[in-house]
Amino acid sequence: MRAHIGDQLVVESPTTGSTRRDGEIVGLHHEDGTPPYDVRWSDTEQITLVFPGPDAHVQHSEHRLESLRHASRRGSKDTIRRAPDPGDIGRRVALERKRQGLTRTEAARRAGIAPEYLRYLEERSAHPSPATLIRLADALGTGVADLRGGGVDQPPGQGQALRHPVLEDLTAEECRARLSTHGVGRVAVSTPDGPAVVPVNYEVIDDAIVFRTAPGSDAAAAVGADVAFEVDHVDEAMSRGWSVLAVGPAQAVTEPDAMRQLAERAHADPWAGGERELWVSIRPTRLTGRRITPSDR
Repeated sequence: MRAHIGDQLVVESPTTGSTRRDGEIVGLHHEDGTPPYDVRWSDTEQITLVFPGPDAHVQHSEHRLESLRHASRRGSKDTIRRAPDPGDIGRRVALERKRQGLTRTEAARRAGIAPEYLRYLEERSAHPSPATLIRLADALGTGVADLRGGGVDQPPGQGQALRHPVLEDLTAEECRARLSTHGVGRVAVSTPDGPAVVPVNYEVIDDAIVFRTAPGSDAAAAVGADVAFEVDHVDEAMSRGWSVLAVGPAQAVTEPDAMRQLAERAHADPWAGGERELWVSIRPTRLTGRRITPSDR
């Protein structure tokens, strides 16, 4: 008997052959997939160490069966290893875990699940049980709705404010650290139709804030003007957050070598898609920021 994380262990009645109990394999103790297994039983949601008997068999998960079928079509005796393909929940779990600075082992221990199962959730399109989601949300200091993406269309900051918040100024170094290397920020510009604040995917390269846009777009109106660029983060679960404001002149990057280097160093394509050939560079002359933290009271 061999199994993989996410497979089902099915225990059948020795007399009727019908399923007596089943559960998801969430932990392996041997690299070759042989027993014993950590199994989360579907009827109790409890995880136990199981040494399967003759009345048990492994039912491979769908993604595993697909790999086996693909291997069979190619005439290979070896299982083809698929690249990680996390689902929406897995991506959110991984993001929240990293925001909290937790390793998989630490997060799994807090949630009471096997580290192998947490890895499976983060890397595969899985459907954890409601009980597992509750434990994960509690371990990561967030909510089940957030892990499911329920608040994706809601503005941040709807959580409860701290009882005794402290508003602190960030140093220039702290501001630069929070700008980091890339992300999503907002650039404030003047357009023929009036003021506009436009979200853009940005990079920080050689102390300059750079982003790509389309000529004639609202964001392109930044070229040749002094603009404000803002980036922030709100931690709903902890009721705290920060914001950084950069002010400075914006210029178009037109030198071919410089444009090529920017394209090579970009971490991601603009989320908005389409042809965005205009690179805009902002050199901050003023960099300020603030954060909200709890007081010592």
